[in-house]
Amino acid sequence: MQVQEEGLKREISLWGFCANMINIVVGAGIFVLPAIIAEGLGASAILAYLSCGFLVITIALCLAEVGSSVTQSGGVYSYIEVAFGKFAGFLATNLFVIGACITADAAVANALADSLAFVLPIFKNQWVRSIFFVILFSGLAWLNIRGVKEGIGMVKLTTVAKLTPLLLLIIIGLPQVTAENLAWTFTPTFKEIGAAALVLFFAFQGVETGLNVGGEVKSPQKTIPRGIFISVLCILVLYILIQITAQGILGSELPGFKEAPLAETAKRLFGAAGVTIIIVGAAISIFGLLTGEILNIPRVVFRASLDGVIPPKALSKVHSKYFTPYIAIIVYTALDILFAVTGEFKQLAILSSASILLIYLGVALSVIKRRINKEALPGSFRIPGGYLVPVLAILTVLWLLFSLTQKEQIGGLIFIAVLTVLYFVIDFVRKKESK
Repeated sequence: MQVQEEGLKREISLWGFCANMINIVVGAGIFVLPAIIAEGLGASAILAYLSCGFLVITIALCLAEVGSSVTQSGGVYSYIEVAFGKFAGFLATNLFVIGACITADAAVANALADSLAFVLPIFKNQWVRSIFFVILFSGLAWLNIRGVKEGIGMVKLTTVAKLTPLLLLIIIGLPQVTAENLAWTFTPTFKEIGAAALVLFFAFQGVETGLNVGGEVKSPQKTIPRGIFISVLCILVLYILIQITAQGILGSELPGFKEAPLAETAKRLFGAAGVTIIIVGAAISIFGLLTGEILNIPRVVFRASLDGVIPPKALSKVHSKYFTPYIAIIVYTALDILFAVTGEFKQLAILSSASILLIYLGVALSVIKRRINKEALPGSFRIPGGYLVPVLAILTVLWLLFSLTQKEQIGGLIFIAVLTVLYFVIDFVRKKESK
């Protein structure tokens, strides 16, 4: 196998790349989204999905252009660091890893324990949950340290496992959909559609995470843009079909099942067994999401350390036998365990949404900067239409940032201010030590 300058192997094919991205995006959210969207839009919910699809595609196109040219590990961190330097890279790393990912992992792990508690009440005990978190994250760390092939293999397996109950629900449910339940009772306003699209936009988070293994993808200039398009299209179609199925079966009752709309839909279709199928599917989906996170996010830490953006340098070490960033994997999963067990992530969770939007803003701006500086690699993907798409992406992100609550906006600014001070302190210490 080819070993590139990072010391990692390019072993991920188009199918593995797509499975990784779909696995990251399709998490626990889809099991509750239909009721949330139907509450605001009713049967016209499809308008929010189409609007959200348009918004996500603009970001995906920007990711595809930069991702086909910046083919090292680190995903969105690398795209921003290469374009704007180490300070921007430092902000991007911490916004992404701490602000968006570790807090989300901790929340998702707790959601998995909650799902298991439906079947095994012992998971309501805090000590049992803590031991479970240690075993869960340690096991995933061990799997990914042994090699990206093993890690991506688990991702493929969990992707198929999580999609099976959802596809079964669609295949069995669509023929039983009632046309009356899909009839529009009102036409939503642009503001109502926008509010629902904002929720759905966050349900598509993860496209950027799937790019973190860019340094291990075969033929990245072709595989990355193709993989992004295939993944986003599949996810959008899946979400729309699930919404139509749930709406078509439950009708006006759908908003009343906010905690488990798909479980109720399955109950109507399959009886009590349907509830078990969906609960197990939700647990597998959450587990798959965590599997993908442990595969992808440590690559950001690895690359940032390799570039000298974050200390210590040990985070950039590659295992001599397995060719994986094992120190970064161990540190990342240790933080996941800490946040999952203590629950301290709740105060940081408010930063998650703003963090990922700022990352998207940086990626869109990097497209423009790289074009101005003519930095694209020969044969790399280029978005048609000049600067139209990145500008639309920037305007979309700014609109969504201004849609956040004042508390979220203030929290985001404080987090950035703290990171800025920390960066210059670290930089000052490094310069002093080098003299």
